Order: sequence, then structure tokens, then C-alpha cells
Amino acid sequence: MARLKVGLVVCMTLVACGAPGPLDSLEPGERGRVVRVVDGDTIVLDTGQSVRLVGIEAPSGGYRDRAPQPYHTESKRMMEDMVLGREVQLHYGGLTRDRYDRALAHAQTVDALGPTFWLNAEMVKRGGARVRVYPDTAAANAPLLKFERDARREEIGLWRAVEYRIPYASDLPKAYEGFQLVRGQVSGMRGAEGFGAVCDLSLQNSALRLQIQTAAASLCQEALGLGVLARGYVRGDEMEISHPLNFELVEAPTN
Repeated sequence: MARLKVGLVVCMTLVACGAPGPLDSLEPGERGRVVRVVDGDTIVLDTGQSVRLVGIEAPSGGYRDRAPQPYHTESKRMMEDMVLGREVQLHYGGLTRDRYDRALAHAQTVDALGPTFWLNAEMVKRGGARVRVYPDTAAANAPLLKFERDARREEIGLWRAVEYRIPYASDLPKAYEGFQLVRGQVSGMRGAEGFGAVCDLSLQNSALRLQIQTAAASLCQEALGLGVLARGYVRGDEMEISHPLNFELVEAPTN
């Protein structure tokens, strides 16, 4: 009987505590109430602190002569419906501020006004943002990739829009500039020409080169001949791959 009681106590303790979550290993940061949503990846707290959610890229709004990106309004509203007026806890896993003094963080709701949301993950799950990983804020980003794959498969949120369909690198317009996901097959590797890069990977039937940065150096040898899904900023026929999570091995294209 005593052994049974001990077992029940252990079981209840495990249930109460739960398994460690992705945010548990991060450094707790500030708390605050969300008083403004800038867009689907940026919020403002009642302390005046702006917060840029890491690991995700939501459609941006218009600025000066630049038009809003497709699905910006829907993404912003998605975030507003989820978090406006609620208290959130910030979590840091690397660099804590950018050049605009925005907090670079994961954020989680911590009040009793609604469900507990890990905002970074929830925006990806709902198709309000794509995954974008930077080396200095990559902690706890890996689970976001599965959430994005699920959202893409179900065509949730922005994945229903033609503008966010993932092209083959060979179909990417030559003058394209911006953050993008592309598919392709790695056809060659050469020494890099750009600062901080260790190699350039070429893609079959495409002028686009994947510029592999130091943090992702292992990809230079691992990816030859394989199908890939790459994500990064495209400029002048180059896409910078700054972290291994921005580069997934997939089935090679058949065309």
C-alpha cells in the first residue's frame, strides 16, 4: 500500500509539472500588458517596450512608398485577437535587443483572460507568419518548423495566398528581392565570395546561389545532389543561409 501511495504521488507530481517545454531553457525577461500590435510579429507593452518576436516573419505593413505585403492585415488582426490587452512574459535565448531597441524574444501569455499562448508558435500554427531563423536568436526555434509544415499542408492562413506558394528556384523572378522560401536541387558547390560565408551552393536550372554562412558550414558537403527547401533574404541572385534551420532536406524536384 505504501508503495502504491508513493507511485501515486510521483504520478501526480509529473502531471502537475508536465514535460519541459521549449521555453523552459530560456532566460525569463520582462512582463507587461500588450497595448498595441504593430503587425503579426511585433507588439508593444504598457512599459513602452516594443517586442519583435523571434523565429518568425509576418507580412509587413506599408512604409513610405512601399505597399503592405499580402496578408498583412489578416496577420495583424490575428495577433490582436489573440493578445491585445493581455499580459505576456518574455523569454530570451540569445541577443536581447536589436538596433531599434526592440526586445528580441519569445512571448507567452500569463494571465487568466484566455488560453496560454506561445505567441511565436501560435502565429506560425495559424498561418499568420513564416519561420525565419537568425543565429543569435535561434534558441527554441526548431519546433516552429513542424508547425509551419502543418500549416502549409493544410493551407492555413497566408499559405492559401498565391503570393506565398513556394516556388522552385528556377521559377523565381530574376529581379526578385525579399525574404523567400524556395525549393530546388543542389547541383554544385564552390568557395564563397561574400563576407562571412564559407561556400556557395548552386541550384539546378537556376542562377540563385545559396550563400552558406559560418553557422551553417556543415551544409556545404551534406547537401550536394539533394533536394532542399531553403529560406532567407534574396538579393542579386543570392540567398544567405545563416543557420541550419533555414535549410531543410526534402525530396528532390522531378522537373
